[in-house]
Amino acid sequence: DVYAWICIPDTQINYPVCQSPEGVDQDFYLNHRADGTEEFAGSIYSQNYNKKDFSDPNTVLYGHDMSNGSMFQNLHFYEDKEFFDKNREVTVYLPDKVLHYRVFAAYNTSDEHILLKFDCFKDPKVFKQYLKDILAGTYMYSGTIDDDIELTEKSRLLTLSTCNAYDNQRFVVQCVLE
Repeated sequence: DVYAWICIPDTQINYPVCQSPEGVDQDFYLNHRADGTEEFAGSIYSQNYNKKDFSDPNTVLYGHDMSNGSMFQNLHFYEDKEFFDKNREVTVYLPDKVLHYRVFAAYNTSDEHILLKFDCFKDPKVFKQYLKDILAGTYMYSGTIDDDIELTEKSRLLTLSTCNAYDNQRFVVQCVLE
């Protein structure tokens, strides 16, 4: 079920990315290691709303905010504007290619399921409006957005999602494929 690897320099984020096969609980890897062993910390994973080649308009990866700094806890480093400004690179390794992303947003947002709320961005007009809304801060409770970045309906986003200290919220770091 491992299909990619994610690495973010100057963080501990250097993990395999998993996705459950069709017919298996989409959140299986929320509490299972990449080898399938049950583990509270789980794995970094996507749900099968996303293709494994990262070609969707918005690929969402999930990971726990572990107090020991593992999984996606280090995403919270992006709450610091200085860290945000100096650490904009995210790399995803696939079996046949390497994808380079640039971080453009890090913010607290509602815990609504992004892909389901927007019908997996099947309509390009919906995706285009979503991009405008991100840059306008529509979904942001607090955080940082680089509104100088150019996003179009052809952009491919990577959204890294973890929990935060607030009920009914998530902390997300959003990147665009370079």
